[in-house]
Amino acid sequence: MANVQSSNLGYPRIGANREWKKALESFWSGKLEEHELLSKLDDIRLDRLRIQQEKGIDLIPVHDFTMYDHMLDMSVMFGLVPQRFKYDGGPVPLSVYFAMARGSQGAAACEMTKWFNTNYHYIVPELQDAKPHLTVNKPLEAYREAKSSLGIEGKPVLVGPYTFLKLSKGYTPDQFESLLDQFTDLYAVILKELEQEGVQWVQFDEPILVTSLTKDELALVSSVYKKLHAAAPAIRIMLQTYFDSVSHYVEIISLPVQGIGLDFVHGLDGNTEQLLKHGFPEDKVLGVGLINGRNIWRSDLDAKLELLDTLSQKVKPSQYVIQPSCSLLHVPVSTAHEDKLDPVLRQALSFANEKLDELTLLTSALNNGIESVSEQLKEHNQAVAAMNQSSLRNNEQVQKETSKVVGLNPTRALSFEERRKAQQKKWNLPLLPTTTIGSFPQSTEVRQARKNWRSGEWSAEQYETFLAEQTRAWIEIQEDIGLDVLVHGEFERTDMVEFFGEKLDGFAFTANGWVQSYGSRCVKPPVIYGDVEFVNPMTVKETVYAQSLTSKPVKGMLTGPITILNWSFVRDDISRELVAYQIALALRLEVNALEQAGIEMIQVDEPALREGLPLKREDWQSYLDWSVKAFRLSTSSVKDTTQIHTHMCYCEFHDIIDSIRALDADVISIETSRSHGELIGSFEEHTYDHGIGLGVYDIHSPRVPEVDEMTQMIKRALSVLDPELFWINPDCGLKTRGRDETVAALRNMVAAAAQYREVLSVNQS
Repeated sequence: MANVQSSNLGYPRIGANREWKKALESFWSGKLEEHELLSKLDDIRLDRLRIQQEKGIDLIPVHDFTMYDHMLDMSVMFGLVPQRFKYDGGPVPLSVYFAMARGSQGAAACEMTKWFNTNYHYIVPELQDAKPHLTVNKPLEAYREAKSSLGIEGKPVLVGPYTFLKLSKGYTPDQFESLLDQFTDLYAVILKELEQEGVQWVQFDEPILVTSLTKDELALVSSVYKKLHAAAPAIRIMLQTYFDSVSHYVEIISLPVQGIGLDFVHGLDGNTEQLLKHGFPEDKVLGVGLINGRNIWRSDLDAKLELLDTLSQKVKPSQYVIQPSCSLLHVPVSTAHEDKLDPVLRQALSFANEKLDELTLLTSALNNGIESVSEQLKEHNQAVAAMNQSSLRNNEQVQKETSKVVGLNPTRALSFEERRKAQQKKWNLPLLPTTTIGSFPQSTEVRQARKNWRSGEWSAEQYETFLAEQTRAWIEIQEDIGLDVLVHGEFERTDMVEFFGEKLDGFAFTANGWVQSYGSRCVKPPVIYGDVEFVNPMTVKETVYAQSLTSKPVKGMLTGPITILNWSFVRDDISRELVAYQIALALRLEVNALEQAGIEMIQVDEPALREGLPLKREDWQSYLDWSVKAFRLSTSSVKDTTQIHTHMCYCEFHDIIDSIRALDADVISIETSRSHGELIGSFEEHTYDHGIGLGVYDIHSPRVPEVDEMTQMIKRALSVLDPELFWINPDCGLKTRGRDETVAALRNMVAAAAQYREVLSVNQS
């Protein structure tokens, strides 16, 4: 039998009951002293290690825990503290650490962005005028803690030097190589100290290696790892990739490291094909990423064992290390509290702890023979089969309707230019029409009312009366402000995806399925477990009521199919494309219901469209094609005079402008106030000939911008956009803002629009 080890790449930080989140927020609110916070975090960190130890994992990651974000940890370890935080050197104080993450009175927080194509956000390292230096060897501290406290021979985890620098900002391309040398020297110091301590394995996360790199970039990667190997030759480096197949397989497996970790879930086809074609070095171990670290379903372990058997044509099983496809920080901790779910569904779920069980089961099968775990494998695979075969996943009507649209190219009956003329005649809106993105402030009163209703303290009638009062009040406010197109405010909605998932068949909601989004912010994504089907109208009642209160148009507000897809845990037995079409068909019925009820401006938001882009640029078009198709499935059935709006967050517009235009929305609004200049530059290079609203003020700040500031935004936009197509709006929804600041900002926005209409009128005369 083989001597195969199991390994984990990272474990959730938040605790089984979000103890981590609660401790952080208690500290920030002044309820915990610093020493109390650190004590609680010590307990959570050691508990995570203990769970992995008890599960029988051989290579347990250390230094994957964080007080906010692992990239921020790397920044402060290297002394990369922007000058505005007034850091004087040495170990970075906790106050500075959290100020970098969250901002302080005297300094804006560091930028935050998505970790590759996941829904996790990291703090972007800032290198302007930076002088990288090692403030403290955190991986060494983490290794010592695990060994002394629990007897664990831990595997320190660091973001690799190439990925770390690529994800940083504040340097020019010609500075890259010099900075890479500086960081490589610091990594070498860390490795030498770990080597002296007797550390056996170190995991360097280099997910950047699955993106489209050039030969010159690969040469730099090679030079980095040659230096690191020379610095600490006794250390065994596991070069870990994930989220896709590596771009240059032959070059990657030739790097001077002792292990290569490959993703055989999201990079299954590419990595398998390359390995079978080119083989694998006999002097390295292969980290086989078998268990999906980004989704919540039990694995088909028979299929995993078959894959391992296939790989054994080129790799000796004794070279295997069995591991997840990526860190488990992207999944919830445990299914232990999910007893309210359908039993068949619950048995099909696998959160972090259950994924560790899957790893040890596979490892045992390889080391001791399948017969030794045959009963466990049988029970496991029966749960997978039961879910796939159950009525929960086999709605023949939905599947039939979905199959019909696979080959279709849904389009509106008339071109945009023809629709525009009909819509102008119908709506008779002024030049530069004003509107908002959809949501209005979710005050403490709104949240408490929802809580009262969900707990049973309020009846449905009481709650609906409250919602109607809120809607009426905000319709009156919008009319008083002078907005041209109104919204009902979305007071009934907690989350833009959850709201629709609760009303569609095929969705489930966990009791404790929390995952970290950023910092202490945790989200509980819906679970798309089965065929998605429209049940009853979801938004018609509230929107029609709002429309009855005003003669101005009220927009229907929906979340688009791709955003619902990308912000959910999605079934893995059919393609994401087919799931998107199912959601789109359900939303199409909602769009039709709104139109039939007299709502003929309908906004279908897609803020997450770009987030789902594959990491390799050559794979973008396929995703964009079916994403655009799903959106048009949702929206193309309406009358020519019905105006379809959409909303997106700023997304490097120029990269996907053809696809955004192909959505064929009558009006698109884009979150741009923090990147207005960049987007204007995009429009200088690319023409956009549909209706468009570039956010004229930033809703993420409580600050109320002055009228002149907004008119300058409008002026810049109209230097490259047709005023006949331009709308005036905030850059995103107003759910998180306060009432007074919202009203004040919108009054200024309407005044800015009126002022600029005068400018255009004078210019035209």
